Amino acid sequence: MFGSDNVENLIDPWASFSLDYEKLVNQFGIGKVSDIIDDIKNPPRLMQRGVIFGHREFDEINKLINQNKDFAVVTGMMPSGQMHIGHKMVVDQLIWYQKKGAMLSLPIADLEAYAARGMSFSRGRQIAIEEYLTNWIALGLDLEKDNVNVYLQSKNPALQDLAFQASSKTNFSQLKAIYGFLPSTNIAHIQAPLMQVADILLPQIEEFGGPKKVVVPVGIDQDPHIRLTRDVAQKLHEDLGFLTPASTYHRFLTGLTGDKMSSSKPNTAIYLNDETDEVVKKVKSAKTGGRESLKEQEELGGEVDKCVIYEMLLYHLIDDDEELKKIRTDCLNGTLRCGDCKLRTAELMEEFFEDLKVKQVEAREIAKTLI
Repeated sequence: MFGSDNVENLIDPWASFSLDYEKLVNQFGIGKVSDIIDDIKNPPRLMQRGVIFGHREFDEINKLINQNKDFAVVTGMMPSGQMHIGHKMVVDQLIWYQKKGAMLSLPIADLEAYAARGMSFSRGRQIAIEEYLTNWIALGLDLEKDNVNVYLQSKNPALQDLAFQASSKTNFSQLKAIYGFLPSTNIAHIQAPLMQVADILLPQIEEFGGPKKVVVPVGIDQDPHIRLTRDVAQKLHEDLGFLTPASTYHRFLTGLTGDKMSSSKPNTAIYLNDETDEVVKKVKSAKTGGRESLKEQEELGGEVDKCVIYEMLLYHLIDDDEELKKIRTDCLNGTLRCGDCKLRTAELMEEFFEDLKVKQVEAREIAKTLI
């Protein structure tokens, strides 16, 4: 897909790439959450722990939260694969925002799945229900509230009208510069980012109360869409009064093999629809930050920041910061053995999945009524 001479300066939202968070923050002008964290009342756990590391204009969202003013949150799903535990961090953020009174706008990107992955619309809808909506509800998100909008891109005329308006505010040269599109790139694929722009701006149309600030929690791979949307929003401001969207950026959960966790790579991922016994096996086989030998581990300590097991605890499984701090300290000083840590993590993951399986039953019935 990419043909630009500056490909090293591009982020491809549809493919894996090397992650250097510090470099990306500096290169694309992303603010650091650590600079504003003290101004945020009861920040989400992932923000406190540095998993959510970057932002654009989140300080403005924070002001709206503190003043109990309207704002919206947009995050969607591309229904082309299974939902894995790394995706849970987005749901955790949505739950936090929902408690703050945000409107939630949750697009199901079936047009993008069709354009980028060749996924049929019927199959996309099925995946959205069985994988995403079911698990979002089971994880604690209330999708039946009045200020929640869940929709399929292909079934939303207002969205498609907005995408057309957005297309009048950009051109192929800009899209090529952002995404690296070639003259041979499929037109539907070129159109997909404009649908994402419309998804992000949709909460600002009159149907939803008019212009308002929107925040989009994403991985750094989605920043091209954010930058394009912010540019289009500025150009639409005079006509429609739209405001530029804010965004936050979270780190990716490392896969079981040490690579990025990916829906398309089963050996890297713990899927939320996996059976509990399979999940336990996967945890026990995951890569750790342990040394070559027990002697070396005791002398040098573990490499905790390279450990998949520790990340599972950090992102998902341990609420108590002091408990997590002790695990980190014991690993670094060599007194915590990887086998013991894996066993503890497997037990916590087993408890989590046993509870999730019960909640999925009712959640699945609710999910079927949403789209």
